[in-house]
Amino acid sequence: MENKGSMLMQRYELGRLLGQGTFAKVYHARNLKTGRSVAIKMIDKEKVFKVGMIDQIKREISVMKLVIHPNIVQLYEVMANKSKIYFVMEYVKGGELFNKVAKGKLKEDVARKYFQQLISAVDFCHSRGVYHRDLKPENLLLDENGNLKVSDFGLSALTESKHQDGLLHTTCGTPAYVAPEVINRKGYDGSKADIWSCGVILYVLLAGALPFQDSNLMEMYRKIGKAEFEFLNWFSPGARRLISKILDPNPNARISIPKIMESSWFRRGFDYKSMRVKMEERDPDSLNANAIFGPCEDSSPAAEAKLDLVRPSNLNAFDIISFSVGFDLSGMFEENDQKKEVQFTSNQTAKTIISKLEDIAKRLKLKIMKKTGGVLKLEGAKEGRKGALSIDAEIFEVTPTFHLVEVKKSSGDTLEYQKMMKHDIRPALKDIVWTWQGDQPRTQQQQDDEPELESSQLFPLQAISPQSVTSH
Repeated sequence: MENKGSMLMQRYELGRLLGQGTFAKVYHARNLKTGRSVAIKMIDKEKVFKVGMIDQIKREISVMKLVIHPNIVQLYEVMANKSKIYFVMEYVKGGELFNKVAKGKLKEDVARKYFQQLISAVDFCHSRGVYHRDLKPENLLLDENGNLKVSDFGLSALTESKHQDGLLHTTCGTPAYVAPEVINRKGYDGSKADIWSCGVILYVLLAGALPFQDSNLMEMYRKIGKAEFEFLNWFSPGARRLISKILDPNPNARISIPKIMESSWFRRGFDYKSMRVKMEERDPDSLNANAIFGPCEDSSPAAEAKLDLVRPSNLNAFDIISFSVGFDLSGMFEENDQKKEVQFTSNQTAKTIISKLEDIAKRLKLKIMKKTGGVLKLEGAKEGRKGALSIDAEIFEVTPTFHLVEVKKSSGDTLEYQKMMKHDIRPALKDIVWTWQGDQPRTQQQQDDEPELESSQLFPLQAISPQSVTSH
């Protein structure tokens, strides 16, 4: 199947091998129907399962569904058979930007054009809640017209990857391009970390060398932590000012992308029209991350237990107490209607709750998907700058007739989500809601009617799988 000239799924003719890594090979191919050249990344399923990379593969697909931009390599579709997963992607034949820089520094106008396209792409990613986390010249490709394309979202993170402190905690990336706060392992803002990497890339384009380099890795980390680097004499004053603001070791003081785009050095020759997002209609099912891993795959008891315990294991008796109106401290920090997630309790059965959510989704014309681990996902069809609105509803069983439900926005526009919650979803749920977290205390009669919970029922909390409940 992987020989040159062979057919793939009766849809693509495979060409030459473009590159390969530990888990995948990338081939040039031609779409038999349209004649379009594509790049197909073939991932070995067995190797992926062995090292536990299923979630990473799914995340990469989810990310690439969100980031459709002229300066980002596009994912057209995902296919799979028993042994392989196939990513059909935009073919970018100009090679890596790294190869151009390896020959020496670039002229300032050329470097500026690439940097403008990079910042435009990264800004779009951040607007969709996506953080690349491995930006470097090797992951920046050039098309036949010399336009930059960001690639390799294998280490990217989504907004929901953040911990309760609002920060990311996974240390990843290439050492020379990694921000100081990532190295420190104390949590970091994904957008600030990406901006730092963009600053290192700009320096490399203008200098033909890295700002931080040392044969001793710890010494290099020390230099990064203190932002110890020198400008070469041909750097213009404008470039020096901008890079100094980007490579600020204090993430809170580091310049933001809007401020970068306002700088006089950046604005020179910037063509805003060329940066307009060109959305391409694609079949959502062709990019279904869950469809490529069938229910029979990775069906060992350990794997199933891992799926079921991902969320419930993080909830204990203290969490349940915190859901009580009397112990809710969130009002001290934010307005209730500004939250991106809300919780309610219900004395209805899981079947009734799921049926109600399905009715609401149908009325609001939202697509509803049932996922493992007690999660229902409601997705809108309308695409905006921040993508289609997506809402997750997760159901936890306290007792068979008493449940906790958490509703939160997973992607899309926050204002649209808040408006839908206030005017549509909350009113429609009033028949099954016992109480909303953060609302006014229940009446004495409601409190008297509330089921008493034994300590054994408080820990652990059991997630309800939508698949296990037959809806109306």
